[in-house]
Amino acid sequence: MPTTAVALLRSTHPGPAVAVTLIAIVLAAGVGLDGWRLALLGVAFAANQASVGLSNDWIDAERDIAVGRTDKPVALGWVSAGTVRGMAIATAVVAVAATAPLGWRATVAHTAFIASAWSYNAWLKRTAFSVLPYIVSFGLLPAVVTLSLPEPSWAAAWALGLGALLGVAAHFANVLPDLDDDRATGVRGLPHRLGPRRTGIGTFAALLAASVLALVGPGEVGVAQWIGFTATVLIAAIGIALVLTREPSRLLFQLIIAAALMNVVLLATAGASLLA
Repeated sequence: MPTTAVALLRSTHPGPAVAVTLIAIVLAAGVGLDGWRLALLGVAFAANQASVGLSNDWIDAERDIAVGRTDKPVALGWVSAGTVRGMAIATAVVAVAATAPLGWRATVAHTAFIASAWSYNAWLKRTAFSVLPYIVSFGLLPAVVTLSLPEPSWAAAWALGLGALLGVAAHFANVLPDLDDDRATGVRGLPHRLGPRRTGIGTFAALLAASVLALVGPGEVGVAQWIGFTATVLIAAIGIALVLTREPSRLLFQLIIAAALMNVVLLATAGASLLA
């Protein structure tokens, strides 16, 4: 049996946690955040994402045990739900505290990001509004970064919209593999109500819409924007064709990740265009 530390680390959902933290760091570097601010923002988002993952495993402990989840340490008996709950709260506090030196505006936006993500785990994932926390949290991500500048600025509307659309895609892609397990325990979020086919199509539609914002939002359309947009269109076309003809597969999720990364890169290279 793994140690408690290893079990807690796995309960943070390290894959998504690292991905979101890296997105924040790359965006921060893109807008020119200096060294100490960049490092502090990275710590804040790492703690933020750890807290979100831990809260998911704590709140879903009974449900995960009921369906025999083999990827959740609490369900496997490696760590208690109480221990995971304590770490979820502690890392949330660390996340907010780490943002405080970056200014009250960044702290408020980051706190709203965390509260929104927790609301999904605590309640909204079971409702038709399950996508709302993803829209709010991912939509706020660029704002947390730009509000951390020495001269805080709200993020441009197109960047907020792109972040929100990435949130929609992240929610749909994250839920798609677990639709059956979720239904068995009474979870009926928006993707469950749409069904796997419409959820898959919706994922690529959101990523395609995000690429449109990345193309036109910064104002000046360069070669990189056109390449990113064209690549996303091709990926979305292939992905939608797979959704219509096959069951969800590993290739489908690889395509989703590729399209999402394309949009993140375009967002990160926007530089000063991210500022309102």
